[in-house]
Amino acid sequence: MGMTVMDHTAHHTSTAHDHAAHQAASGPGGHGGASWGTAAKATLHCLTGCAIGEILGMVIGTALLWGNVPTMVLAITLAFVFGYSFTLFALRRAGLDFKSAVKVALAADTVSIAIMELVDNGVIALSGAMDAHLSDALFWTALLGGFAVAFVITTPVNKWMIGRGKGHAVVHAYH
Repeated sequence: MGMTVMDHTAHHTSTAHDHAAHQAASGPGGHGGASWGTAAKATLHCLTGCAIGEILGMVIGTALLWGNVPTMVLAITLAFVFGYSFTLFALRRAGLDFKSAVKVALAADTVSIAIMELVDNGVIALSGAMDAHLSDALFWTALLGGFAVAFVITTPVNKWMIGRGKGHAVVHAYH
């Protein structure tokens, strides 16, 4: 209510300019094409949480002498937990309430994390690294190689989703 006519005009002009700039940058309809840099950054953000969770799960399961299936289940679960938590933390810091932040994090990260986990665990399973020990080069090579392959496969998916206003594009509204 304390806004003057000049303040309102400046706000309206600024908001219209920001919206027009966003549309121009992202193409017709405001969601045209995401840049490769944006997609890579979103994928790297997601991969960081996944990697922390998955490595932790693999180390815990292997150290406790669990079988392959329970170790992979723990690793995948922790990858999702850490992947979502990075986004959730940023959204909460941006002022979103917990319930809304959870909804946005789920919408933003689920497909990206799922693809990464499918690819990464596929590489690990196909390489035979699940039978390797933590001290074996095969274990770490397959794990890190799987992350690299997952990054290469997930980045174009994230680019496509962001370009359509989905996935990590949902989070960008809160940055």
